[in-house]
Amino acid sequence: MPSLKSLKNRITSVKSTQKITKAMKMVAAAKLRRAQEAAEAARPYSERMAAVMASLASKVSVGPESPRLLAGTGKDQVHLLVICSSERGLAGGFNSNIAKLARRTMEELLGQGKTVKLLFVGKKARAPFARTHKELIIDTVDMSHIKNVAFADAKAVAEDVVARFEAGEFDVAHLFFSTFRSALNQEPTRLQIIPAALPAGDAAGTDASVEYEPGEEAILADLLPKNLAVQVFRALLENAASEQGSRMTAMDNATRNAGDMINKLTITYNRTRQAAITKELIEIISGAEAL
Repeated sequence: MPSLKSLKNRITSVKSTQKITKAMKMVAAAKLRRAQEAAEAARPYSERMAAVMASLASKVSVGPESPRLLAGTGKDQVHLLVICSSERGLAGGFNSNIAKLARRTMEELLGQGKTVKLLFVGKKARAPFARTHKELIIDTVDMSHIKNVAFADAKAVAEDVVARFEAGEFDVAHLFFSTFRSALNQEPTRLQIIPAALPAGDAAGTDASVEYEPGEEAILADLLPKNLAVQVFRALLENAASEQGSRMTAMDNATRNAGDMINKLTITYNRTRQAAITKELIEIISGAEAL
């Protein structure tokens, strides 16, 4: 049975940890509100941007003359997985869920005989891949210096991906992130970004006879890189909100678990203390009777 001193030290230690997790929960809750507003504000723009791209793409025939970001290379042998995660831990299953989805995709592609390359945006999802498939990792984008995600950050990532595509390093690119649903629910998401996987063009305003100047191909060639940056920006904003929601939930659970542990340790401490007092009383009474 542990001594009274060790039990008292353990209770003090758990109480200190509980104060930390409670503070982290409050900080995450404050950050979540701003991150959620930014993610929800970006969704209509990114969805409308993709719809405009789809409308334009429906008016051109995909062929050798089409923009490469739309038509691709004509092959699907080399796949680039762009995996977005956080720079810090203590966020529940946020990073691991993204990594699991990316790993399933990687294993499926490798099983089909494809070549896979890994590009990480944020370092936390990198560790499990570095242990088993380090040779597939081509780069890691450091996001630790960024407090609030800006479009310039997403544009830099998108430009890097496009430059690698133009250099012929891969044929297909997939983006992995976590879509924010609520503080309790974050959905790991996979999105093909090269060639652009555009939704079916919406009927609103697309049936009218419209003449484009310059032509649709020229407009697409100019807008497709911007659309890629917009989709990456949305992914980073969704990740930011999902990270704070997952961290808030994890720290709330940790705080409650610490409270339960403190109660159990306190009961054990009181029982041990009572047993020690009872033992001392028995010794005193036995000694008095012996005299």
